[in-house]
Amino acid sequence: MKPIAEELAKKQREISVAEFFEKNKHILGFDSTTRAILTAVKEAVDNSLDACEEANVMPEVLVEITQTDKKGVYTLKIEDNGPGIVKQQISNVFGRLLYGSRFHAIRQSRGQQGIGISAAVLYSQLTTGKPTRIISKIAEDRPAHVCNLMINTRQNMPEVVSEDITHWEKPHGTSVEMQMIGKYLRDSKQSPYEFLKNTAIVNPHARIVFKEPDGTVTTFERVAESMPKPCTDILPHPHGVEIGTVMKMLSHTSARKLGAFLQTSFCRISQRTSDEICQKAGLDSNLKPEDMGIEQISALVNAFKEVKLMAPPTDCLSPIGEILLKRALKRNSGTEIEFAASVTRAPSVYSGNPFIVEVAVAYCPSLPKDQTITIMRFANRVPLLFQQGACALTHGIEGVDWRRYGLDQRGGKGIPSGPVMMLVHVASTKVPFTSESKEAVADIPEIEQDIALALQECGRALNRHMHKNVRIAKLREKETIIKQLLPLIAQKSAHVLNRPVPSIEPVIAKIMNSILVDSRVEYIDGNRKTHKVFVDLINYTKTGHEFNLYAVVPEEAKLAEGSGATAGANGKLSWKVKMEPDERKSVIFELSGLEKDDYTEADIYFDGIESHIIDGIDPWKEEEKEEVYETVDKSESVADEISEAESGLACKANKEE
Repeated sequence: MKPIAEELAKKQREISVAEFFEKNKHILGFDSTTRAILTAVKEAVDNSLDACEEANVMPEVLVEITQTDKKGVYTLKIEDNGPGIVKQQISNVFGRLLYGSRFHAIRQSRGQQGIGISAAVLYSQLTTGKPTRIISKIAEDRPAHVCNLMINTRQNMPEVVSEDITHWEKPHGTSVEMQMIGKYLRDSKQSPYEFLKNTAIVNPHARIVFKEPDGTVTTFERVAESMPKPCTDILPHPHGVEIGTVMKMLSHTSARKLGAFLQTSFCRISQRTSDEICQKAGLDSNLKPEDMGIEQISALVNAFKEVKLMAPPTDCLSPIGEILLKRALKRNSGTEIEFAASVTRAPSVYSGNPFIVEVAVAYCPSLPKDQTITIMRFANRVPLLFQQGACALTHGIEGVDWRRYGLDQRGGKGIPSGPVMMLVHVASTKVPFTSESKEAVADIPEIEQDIALALQECGRALNRHMHKNVRIAKLREKETIIKQLLPLIAQKSAHVLNRPVPSIEPVIAKIMNSILVDSRVEYIDGNRKTHKVFVDLINYTKTGHEFNLYAVVPEEAKLAEGSGATAGANGKLSWKVKMEPDERKSVIFELSGLEKDDYTEADIYFDGIESHIIDGIDPWKEEEKEEVYETVDKSESVADEISEAESGLACKANKEE
């Protein structure tokens, strides 16, 4: 009788990744008919935007969903104007899971694993048994290739049903068409419409046209006139690697010495730094990489943690920017926005991975005041519509005491209530998603901390706006009442006493006893993109005053000549103001280069005078203290700059060698 182990051994066989996801499609977001359509649209649109950006083409994306004759079966068509795909690669890109060009690249991108669009193809054939149709054209003088394919799940290989060439009016681009069982919902926070609306907000350079099953066509126009800053690949950072990774890198390196390997295989390692790492690890920098054993590699990885290294370069990231974030939010949010503030944080690092946090907070009077705020989450310019409660972006919002900024929040924790929208975007070379479906970001302390700091800065701006409106309204009401009542009292008193009507200006000044400041912004020229700012001042005190007036304007704006302002750093303008008793004057200046919605409210401040004398604006503070302490040490010495220069020279020398 044969041992049972031999019988069991006959049943063992390799499982392809396609087979695995065929039986576990819920992992990728295809766990319901409603989510299936959304996930397929998301993966196709992400691919289109990535392809257009890599080719430096302003994206034009068409998404069309139509219902077939069969109930519950929909046809999805996603078309773009990207660079297209060469004929030999069409079947592999759409018919093989874990096949792509971005997995080994260390830079910001929407897709990296090569699973998304091929998983949509797999779900399509699982639910309808029909092939996916792809049209691709790579140049205007080339024909378009048509390919109908399915996936062989046992081998994780494409099966081409048919292919041909055809005429396509587009000069270049890709079109994907597939059928699948699904359920289309428009009025839902997790609908394709909501996804595309949010995608337009964080991709202001893209134009998206959406055709729904009922024939409704919605166009999300681009609000940016240029492409985002391109991302460049970087080398791995020593703080983000493990022993197994270093072993693999050593086995494939062409460097002849350990010191040269460190300088050419990692970023932020110079000649001086590599010598220090080798010294900490007790290794000779002239050691041959192929001669290193596991104990030596382990010592090397431990030495990485003991040596102070500069943070990774950030040209691998492409943030949206404060101006574009506010502009896109106002244009495409679908809600009337009275005020918006945005912040782009300085780059930070977690586990050797660089990341940037961007936040926008918008005040929307039309939203219910007694309901929780609207939260919009994004990672690498992609909306996150599911698992809001399990996401670090939400936790960052919940950790801020919003009562300090004028919003209702029980106990100072949790999601606040009020007519406010909050947008949080994280851009990184490696976003720490909680699952393969990329629906929530893991709780990384460095990321949550930067989110909290950015939200607090926006919260202060929101609080200033709300208090300013209330304060100005009260002052206006007080001024109106006084000017209406006092003349009547003066006339009545003069009539009773049979005396001339006295001057009431000194009485008004005594009651008001302050310098009232109000500001407004007008968009006066759409061709030159010009904003005109009026700062009106009234001195109701009995004495003259001299003080400094400041305006903080976007750095992208250009100040017109003749404003009388002194321009400082970070968009700070200043004036010396001198006012006599009862004097009224206006400070007027013009800004050009901004769209209408980019600058709707002036940030005006003062100093050089006691704060109780001026009403309507806040005193100037050089820098408000952040309420959360930063744990990432960003202060690098001059030695680090020398180290960086040495690193560049060393790399050049190694290449010449």
